[in-house]
Amino acid sequence: MADCLFCGIVAGTVPAFKVADTPDGVGFLDIRPVFKGHVLVVPREHVVTLPDLPAALLPGYFGLVQAIAAAVPAALGSTGTFVANNNIVSQSVAHLHFHVVPRTKGDGLRGFFWPRHRYDSDEEAAGFAASIAAALAGKDGLPSGVAQTG
Repeated sequence: MADCLFCGIVAGTVPAFKVADTPDGVGFLDIRPVFKGHVLVVPREHVVTLPDLPAALLPGYFGLVQAIAAAVPAALGSTGTFVANNNIVSQSVAHLHFHVVPRTKGDGLRGFFWPRHRYDSDEEAAGFAASIAAALAGKDGLPSGVAQTG
């Protein structure tokens, strides 16, 4: 997509500090990292959100995310990583991307302070569960390998 920053990075027309450039995607340093070594991983194909990613691309793309999540601690001496994705809300570039952020105990990152909302009743919770299950079933069922429980 011509006006997409990340498509430009994938194509090589926009400079970036690439850490991986594979048929499944590209990993590059975030220019405003949470911590130094913060990597963004994008699929080569322009898709906006995770639900838009064709199922056939999932294994290769997530394999790349997984490989980078393993490489970051090995390369930087961090204890682990924080891997995250935003879909539309808080998504600064409208091209699917996962953040792989190096983490070490005591690094000062406090995580997210999300407000918690209890269900008013078990019936309300069951209604939400049923609505989500119905939406999954409406999308040609669950992806292969994903078992329905409950």
